Amino acid sequence: MRDARCAVGDADEGATVSYGPGVSHEVAVDEEFEKRLKAYEGRPAAVARAGKDPVNAPMIRHWCEAMGDTNPAYAGRDAIAPPTMLQVWTMGGLSGHTGRAHAYDELLGLLDEAGYTSVVATDCEQEYLRPLRPGDEITFDSVIESVSEQKTTKLGTGHFVTTRMDLRVGPDLAGTHRFRILKYTPIRRTERTEEPPQGRQQRPSQPEQEAKSSQSAPRHKPARPRPVVNRDNAGFWEGVRRRRLLIQRCTDCGGLRHPWLPGCNACGGMDWDTVEAGGEGTVYSYVVMHHPPFPAFDPPYAVGLIELAEGVRMIGNVLGVPCDKVRIGLPVRLEFQEYDEELVLPVWRAQDGTAQEGTYEHR
Repeated sequence: MRDARCAVGDADEGATVSYGPGVSHEVAVDEEFEKRLKAYEGRPAAVARAGKDPVNAPMIRHWCEAMGDTNPAYAGRDAIAPPTMLQVWTMGGLSGHTGRAHAYDELLGLLDEAGYTSVVATDCEQEYLRPLRPGDEITFDSVIESVSEQKTTKLGTGHFVTTRMDLRVGPDLAGTHRFRILKYTPIRRTERTEEPPQGRQQRPSQPEQEAKSSQSAPRHKPARPRPVVNRDNAGFWEGVRRRRLLIQRCTDCGGLRHPWLPGCNACGGMDWDTVEAGGEGTVYSYVVMHHPPFPAFDPPYAVGLIELAEGVRMIGNVLGVPCDKVRIGLPVRLEFQEYDEELVLPVWRAQDGTAQEGTYEHR
């Protein structure tokens, strides 16, 4: 069984883009350098490593709770692990793995020296050959499968590096995991001089910040980061562009899900349609961002995990009350905020502007 690719970065191998005004990016191809990169193909990145933990029921339970996956196959005496947990059993944690092969580090170091100093994960692909059960001991090997020629993407110019990991239980191949990153030189963007569109910048939530902003000269903030749009979630972002919040619905079992997925995690059905959210929700959990600072944002600001009236949850900024007054259980209402001519995002405005300390449950 093969899993749909999971895009986790804003770049696609082979993608070529044109740049608008205010963007400068020089591209030159060094054929000798590319031959040096190609020489790493087929070299090991990891050899005969063992998973730090056997497949086990507590990790399966935590995964299913986090993902909202209630498939009965993942619980009980004859439980199997969700196939998409494949990579979980190979993770090294903060301390990492011992016995690391040097070829992968050498390759990344070579790219760093050539100026490709930034990195973004772009996608992964998994193939499941046998179910994993509690007690299975995982061993794995990893190889540098390919290094692309120089590519130009929306992020910059660089090289895609793909590794393939083979996972085994005893002598049996249990699955493969391909992981691709882009090592790139970021696009150099020239300073923009035009005024930001009126009414499109989020106003600070604190009165002191508002007063300070009204007395200061206009600032030209960098553009807000764009969401990663891929073939699985493109319909969601098209709905947002049209000011509609669309939720996937499985046409087999009727289950609603978010984020968008190629198949239903409850019944496995692959067919789906959408329903439009009514826009009512409550804060299920939240964080207040103070650090690290990002130039496109004005900390402190609240980011909430919002539970919609329809039952699904999604993340977005919480507006309408000072960030230190956001509480779990706070009722919110959907709004669409336009940040510039190209970017519209769903945000959540508090419907109880007089939220007081201790009014809502803490989680």
